Amino acid sequence: MIRFAQKEDMSSALRLIQELADFENEPDAVVVTENDLIRDGFGPNSIFHCLVAEDEGKVVGMALFYPRYSTWKGPTFHLEDLIVTQSQRGKGFGKDLYTAFIAYAAEKQVKRIEWVVLDWNTHAMDFYKRSGAAVLDDWKTVQMDEQAIAAYVKASH
Repeated sequence: MIRFAQKEDMSSALRLIQELADFENEPDAVVVTENDLIRDGFGPNSIFHCLVAEDEGKVVGMALFYPRYSTWKGPTFHLEDLIVTQSQRGKGFGKDLYTAFIAYAAEKQVKRIEWVVLDWNTHAMDFYKRSGAAVLDDWKTVQMDEQAIAAYVKASH
């Protein structure tokens, strides 16, 4: 069953996030806490949405996304993570989450959905291509972490 997450699901969400970090060879990268997820996803200023896949009352997957705005297209959604726990992969939960996310985007009439995929995750890229998504080779992700932000701000004053 796919449904929108509730506050009570955030401990399971954090477990899935850590599992994804381990899969992506970044086991120490997760600093977000369960309380952060609750505050940021369910407070008066919530900044993300989360769908969960549930099997026999247990959360086995999630799709976390948030609104963005394209100056060329208008409203969009960014899919931050789509995760299914290792023991439940291959049972259709990932596809169900993906489908529910896309259906919600269509319902909200966003002009585009987007996400990133690691260049070595060919299984995921093949799935996305088969679904009609374009995997763009000519765009590169650019990021600044907290230290880079602080250093830039300090240097620019």
